[in-house]
Amino acid sequence: MSSRDELHKRLDARFRERLGPDWTGRVQRAGALSRAAYSELRAVHTLNHAGMISPSPSHTVAELKALRAYGQLGAPIQLAAVKHSERTGLIDELGSLSFGELNARSDALAAVLSERGIGTADTIGILCRNHRGFYDISFAAAKLGARILYLNTDFGGPQLHDVCTREGVSLLVHDEEYEQLVGGIDAARVIAWVDQDTGRERLEDLVRAGAGRAAAVPSRHARVVLLTSGTTGTPKGAPRSSSFSLAPVGAMLSKVPYRSGEATYVAPPMFHGVGYTQSLLSVSLGNTNIVERRFDPERVLAAITKHRPSALVVVPVMLRRIVSVLEQNPGVYDTSSLRIIFVSGSQLEAELVRRTQRSIGNVLYNFYGSTEVAYATFATPADLAAAPGCAGRPPYGTRVRLYDEDDQRLFGPDKVGRIFVSNSFQFEGYTGGGHKDVIDGMMSTGDVGHFDSAGRLWVDGRDDDMIVSGGENLFPGEVEELLITNPAIEEAAVIGVDDKDFGKRLAAFVVLRPGRQLDADGVREFVKANLARFKVPRDVVFLDELPRNPSGKVLKRELREQT
Repeated sequence: MSSRDELHKRLDARFRERLGPDWTGRVQRAGALSRAAYSELRAVHTLNHAGMISPSPSHTVAELKALRAYGQLGAPIQLAAVKHSERTGLIDELGSLSFGELNARSDALAAVLSERGIGTADTIGILCRNHRGFYDISFAAAKLGARILYLNTDFGGPQLHDVCTREGVSLLVHDEEYEQLVGGIDAARVIAWVDQDTGRERLEDLVRAGAGRAAAVPSRHARVVLLTSGTTGTPKGAPRSSSFSLAPVGAMLSKVPYRSGEATYVAPPMFHGVGYTQSLLSVSLGNTNIVERRFDPERVLAAITKHRPSALVVVPVMLRRIVSVLEQNPGVYDTSSLRIIFVSGSQLEAELVRRTQRSIGNVLYNFYGSTEVAYATFATPADLAAAPGCAGRPPYGTRVRLYDEDDQRLFGPDKVGRIFVSNSFQFEGYTGGGHKDVIDGMMSTGDVGHFDSAGRLWVDGRDDDMIVSGGENLFPGEVEELLITNPAIEEAAVIGVDDKDFGKRLAAFVVLRPGRQLDADGVREFVKANLARFKVPRDVVFLDELPRNPSGKVLKRELREQT
């Protein structure tokens, strides 16, 4: 050993001795603190550039006071009202409301609910479509410091009852159309949107009753519970507490160039993570939110043509239907105002990326994350131009790693493994108990994927989607990606089903484009001409539409029932 090596060895031993027996933990914690501080500083710079942080001293004081009083869930509407009181905050089917009006409505509602004893110990369930009532009760609940539970509007009665009982809902705010579904739930109830007046107390009545008043500042910040998609079983609650960290918002804005003073059309249901986070971000920026209760591609395009938003938030199935309308009606709608199409919620196929680029332009931002880990990677227009369908790269302050089945980390391009993420905004464990797998402080997304040679992440499928057929490992996503490149196919889903000879075999479910024809043999021949023989689906079923939940994910358990 050289004298230099001997010196390094002695210095290393002395370093470890000084730090004590837990020296590795100390180094890791110091590194984590350093990364966190760096992320917060970068976030301040990013938020200032986006126009979220005001250079005005008086506004800065107001921002700090609002964040201290109401946290990240209640402060956005308060701040928007201070900085942009007269600016239009919301456009829905009833008209428009300014940020000042939205703030006053949530203040009034919070005051009335507080008088009725609703506060920090309560869970408020929200079963609403996208309209002003959703905003009213969300911000009022946040100003009360309550626990906020967002319920899936596609739930059946038994699911609603089970989730509300499990989560301890004491007040349920719902649209009138769900009156029959929620009848057996033991909670106080208020109607948020009325189609036919049933005589039940309405949210609008409470807003009028509390006009000009506000509730006292709560003793703790609100908490939010988002439910998992439930595509493979009973939805689980994934709670998050309010935080003073700016890193999550800064991370997103470092990849997606939202700017203050613009407008965003939010198409996905706001009870889901995509719709919820993007609408809250839009309010935080002082941007007009444009929403409608039900998705219709023609209505979305008409609203974009009329209101000229700079951003459109969608899930892939919504984007596919919008693009189809544009392809069938060239020149009818004007989408030139769009700088950003933010897409998330399920796999974004390469062919849909190419169709969008041709129809609207190179403005797609593909977000990959999950209810549990929040955000993982973003694919920018540059990423998607070079590699259509990729999930992109992690923002600053975020790490993404791949691990094999033995929990060993994988390195290098094209190595397929389980995707794990580390950031500052992960959930706290399921409300019913349990947690996601964690390795080296990294949390599982439940997906498998690989990195390409440029460092971009690709999501290959759910970790339980892979099947073994005749000794070959298969991911249905590869076949799905191919099928939608066929000019006769609008949508496709592929699953594994039991096979007595091969263990598993592939079954394809296909939706044809209007006016196109294709039979099962044609589907099989198309796959055979492009992929290995063992990837050809033995079963082909034609459907009018694929079963999906409100956030656009295909319900593959329903497809299995048809095989």
